[in-house]
Amino acid sequence: MRFSEQANLPTRFGNFRVQAVQEEAGGEEHLMILRGEVRGKGEVPVRIHSECMTGDVMGSLRCDCRDQLEKALRLIDEEGAGILIYLRQEGRGIGLMNKIQAYSLQERGYDTVEANHRLGFEDDLRDYDLAVRILKCLGVNSVALITNNPEKIDALSRGGIRVARRIPLVVSPNRFNAVYLKTKRSKLGHLSAEETEEEHLPLASSEKGRKA
Repeated sequence: MRFSEQANLPTRFGNFRVQAVQEEAGGEEHLMILRGEVRGKGEVPVRIHSECMTGDVMGSLRCDCRDQLEKALRLIDEEGAGILIYLRQEGRGIGLMNKIQAYSLQERGYDTVEANHRLGFEDDLRDYDLAVRILKCLGVNSVALITNNPEKIDALSRGGIRVARRIPLVVSPNRFNAVYLKTKRSKLGHLSAEETEEEHLPLASSEKGRKA
């Protein structure tokens, strides 16, 4: 894993530092957005965000990706410290070409999960091992994970990153993404703002003994 030098990144959501990360020589390049001092800190706000060119860049209303990205950056700025890891995993890992193919299938009546299956893919092909490695390199003690996706909580915990709590990302649906958001909850297990961290965060061994 190779890191670029850091540089200042003033944005409409606050002033950050930016750094590129490359998995290996000639491999995919990813991005880190940092705010404040995080090394040795606990409950650092962290957002792991997968690339969505149509949403993040083009402002598509078919998903909630851009809303989540902007909300996470604002939250990190308000907290005064935090990390956003931007992973190049377009279309839940199936790539841009297949993602647009999936869009076409959705226009024929399939939901986002069914469209993936029609194309021969699983529900979600994303991997968060690189995010785990980055967080370990940054030396954070524990994270407050900004997510609605329990798989991210599980992936970080399996990798040895302590998820102290979950910060929900509440996004209002629109007429273009309402079915998509409902499918993420019903078929992909994404959490609502009302569900508590305790229901989904892994317990430390000492806590297991007390709460068994």
